[in-house]
Amino acid sequence: MKNSNLKKFLVAPFVFLSMSYAQADDIDEFLLKTMVEKNIPGLQIAIVKKNKIIKTGHYGLSNIQDSVAVKDNTVFPINSMTKLFTGVAIMQLVEQNKLHVTDKISQHLTDLPKEWNELTVKQLLAHTSGLPDIMSGHYVDLIADGSPEKAWDLVQTLPMESETNTRFSYNQTGYILLGKIIDKLSGQPFVDFITENQLRKIDMPITEQAGFSYFQFVIPNQARQYLFGRSGKLENLQGEFAPFLRTAAGMSSTAIELAQYAIALQQRKILSEYSSLQALWSPAILKNGNTAGFSSLENGYALGWQVLARPKHPGVSASGANANTLVIYPEDDLTIVVLTNLIGGLPIQFVDEIAGFYIPEMKEVNGWGVTKSIFMLHKELKKLGFDKAISISLKLQREHNITFDVDELNSWGYKLMAKNNINKALEIFKLNVHLFPTVANTFDSLAETYATLGNIEKAILNYQNVLKLKPMNQHAKEQIKVLQIGNN
Repeated sequence: MKNSNLKKFLVAPFVFLSMSYAQADDIDEFLLKTMVEKNIPGLQIAIVKKNKIIKTGHYGLSNIQDSVAVKDNTVFPINSMTKLFTGVAIMQLVEQNKLHVTDKISQHLTDLPKEWNELTVKQLLAHTSGLPDIMSGHYVDLIADGSPEKAWDLVQTLPMESETNTRFSYNQTGYILLGKIIDKLSGQPFVDFITENQLRKIDMPITEQAGFSYFQFVIPNQARQYLFGRSGKLENLQGEFAPFLRTAAGMSSTAIELAQYAIALQQRKILSEYSSLQALWSPAILKNGNTAGFSSLENGYALGWQVLARPKHPGVSASGANANTLVIYPEDDLTIVVLTNLIGGLPIQFVDEIAGFYIPEMKEVNGWGVTKSIFMLHKELKKLGFDKAISISLKLQREHNITFDVDELNSWGYKLMAKNNINKALEIFKLNVHLFPTVANTFDSLAETYATLGNIEKAILNYQNVLKLKPMNQHAKEQIKVLQIGNN
């Protein structure tokens, strides 16, 4: 199961860019195509190679209502990408010998719940603390109505969510504590410390002017943020992060200034020691010896940064609201910044493809990002047709002794859905049902695809197959009711 919205709206192809790199036209074409496929209203990009910005671009609309085009100086809310600045701030304090990331937080803060005293600074940064979360789960809402102080009082009475350092659990409470530590050890408010020691140090005037207030105040040239609501319609996103959450979210910036930041960081103009950069980007290791993160791609979390650990072209990333991402490929001297104004635009999913314009091995067409079995299957389906997915997969299994994974096939199906290749996705989901008839989720995905195509009868049939395998599945029951009502 995965929600998918394929409703389109017009993306005005406003393109203003530097054409200083040979492959610029190909990248522009790819980005504009991706924006249409993923319903992204507006986008900025900046690409750095060997510590020089080699390409910038801006596309689409920052404000759909008023038809305002994205420009180089359009300011995008970066949401949780703010955490990268927090991680750097902690390491700056480390370089000033004011703390160590292994310090217990009780060394720097008092009057904490007893269960919190043994937590370390690194565990807060890496979301392995097990702390209860102060956020309700509904975007910027806190767990208590009313003042942020009430939410802070409440979260301190809640039990730990998990044993410390046993799992990755994205958590904003820890970043509030980090803000308190930065305030105390630096002798100035977090916002002032970041502004003075990072933004002004490397000349980021647009980011500095935008501040940390998200949508609370009027910010010149700020892009609106959008999301698709439950109705399937595009909605304006509004909200206000409480001041104590500004270590976690709230900043706004441009792709160019973030690219400049990435250059300065790697040239050690922000952190002076190489060992500090290594610590900043080293993922937390759980008690079981593994790393953990948001996905199989961002499979580790370090000090405010995500880690893309893999044998070839590893990277570190900082993302926000599933709308923005900054990825540094240290071994390739390549950095890519993509900012969008669509919550759910998920540029982290196509940044590797952009990198492929400079490193051909990383192009999807060359097999990057998929398993050998999926790559071989895709190659044959392109030649012979997706409607032959079942027979071709059986032939590949028989002649090449390859195996398929249910989750990988499901993920590929949804990637096809996201690109509006619904009929191709249908064949992949049918294949998944054929290969894995005892896995309820395969029928769920197939049902959702039939519903998208308007085949209500087959959609209901496959949701019923879900219930045969999992009789208590509430989602399937609800979808059957919705489809039956809509079909009457």
